[in-house]
Amino acid sequence: MANTFKVITRDLAPASAGTPETIYTVQTGSTVVMLGMTLCNVHTSQVTASVTLESTTTQTSQTQNTTAFLIKDVSIPTGSTLVPLEGKINMNVGDVLKVDCSVADKLSVTMSYMEIT
Repeated sequence: MANTFKVITRDLAPASAGTPETIYTVQTGSTVVMLGMTLCNVHTSQVTASVTLESTTTQTSQTQNTTAFLIKDVSIPTGSTLVPLEGKINMNVGDVLKVDCSVADKLSVTMSYMEIT
């Protein structure tokens, strides 16, 4: 198994407020460990942000996963950065990480992760 450290960046997200933008989808043959994420407010006033993890995987003897909020409607002051992760999050094939903001194109997003193939 190979472990590769990677980063994803978006200068402005989401394209439309109220329509979460996909930041990452785990590809076939991979498991991902999300190591960190930052959301920076690049707007001239306060915004609110949400981050969701959509998962349909089912672990042995468990109920099927659904969509879960990592953060929901958290305020980010002008020019400030929010770090929404307290620890690592494992993601399986097909899991989708999405970001939304109360104002379109006002979050700068960085996500670092380790891909296991």
